Amino acid sequence: MKALVYEGPKLMNIREQPVPVPKKDEVLIRVERAGICGSELGGYLGQNSLRHPPLVMGHEFSGTIAQVGEAVTRFQISDRVTANPLISCGICGYCQSGREQLCQERKLLGAHCPGAYAEYVVVPEKNTYLLQDHVSFEEGAFTEPFACAVHICRLLSLKPSDQLLIVGAGPIGLFTLIAAQVMGLRHIVVIDLNEGRLEIAREMGARAVPSLDALGQESANRGFDAAVDAVGLAVTRSQCMTSVKSGGHVIFTGLHEADSRLPINTIIRNEVSMHGSFAYSHDDFETALHWIEDGKVHLEPWTLQAPLEEGGACFEHLIGNAGKIAKILLTMA
Repeated sequence: MKALVYEGPKLMNIREQPVPVPKKDEVLIRVERAGICGSELGGYLGQNSLRHPPLVMGHEFSGTIAQVGEAVTRFQISDRVTANPLISCGICGYCQSGREQLCQERKLLGAHCPGAYAEYVVVPEKNTYLLQDHVSFEEGAFTEPFACAVHICRLLSLKPSDQLLIVGAGPIGLFTLIAAQVMGLRHIVVIDLNEGRLEIAREMGARAVPSLDALGQESANRGFDAAVDAVGLAVTRSQCMTSVKSGGHVIFTGLHEADSRLPINTIIRNEVSMHGSFAYSHDDFETALHWIEDGKVHLEPWTLQAPLEEGGACFEHLIGNAGKIAKILLTMA
């Protein structure tokens, strides 16, 4: 089979590899669409500690069942599916309490084991989900990143009346915008330096600006009930902390910098709560898929599709100036 192999910083090549064989409780999926994630961009640049060459990355994907293990009962050949790429042990306290993303034995497809930048990928049956007939392969591949956004908004316990600040209009920031809108929020501000991404956020219904100063003094001084840092820089993290009102909530989900200084005295005096958000639980993933099935997620107008063979060029494009593109999906056809 063809596979796009990460072989070193900024080095990806198409290689021929054996088709993987599913174990008795696994399915073999022929990949149709595979998205490029920000964490994979970090891996491509040699800046992600989870991704070591040689590696087939890719954890946002959809496809069809090509083969099933002997113990598999829920799927048959040609079923259209997507998959939760976060594989947990299922028996630890975290897994038993519905926080599978914190499992100490967790493995991620495309990081700890071969991923979906290939014609075929093996996935446990328990992590595989059937796509309804009306759900496209593109929408199926959106489930994983959208689940991250569902998890973010669940941690914030958002109310429809809340004013939300999202710093970063990359895929996770835009999916967080969608998830917040599904939860009834209408007062959402998105900040980014990329004008193309700001245009996307505006078309999606947010107030999108390059900085808080662009809101005007009155709007900027009112403060937000909640803020999400979807970038991961010291300046964006600090901006979120100082932008929420007293008693406000901040979620950190961007992983760009490992360490940052924060305005601790402000956090103390204003009783600002902080929370890290990593990936999603099984419930978050299923909620994301249900909302997609209900037609509540629309990112296709700002999605680019390209063949697997152009994967390296797509990574370079996203690292440069992606412009008015929210997501790139690699295709296997």
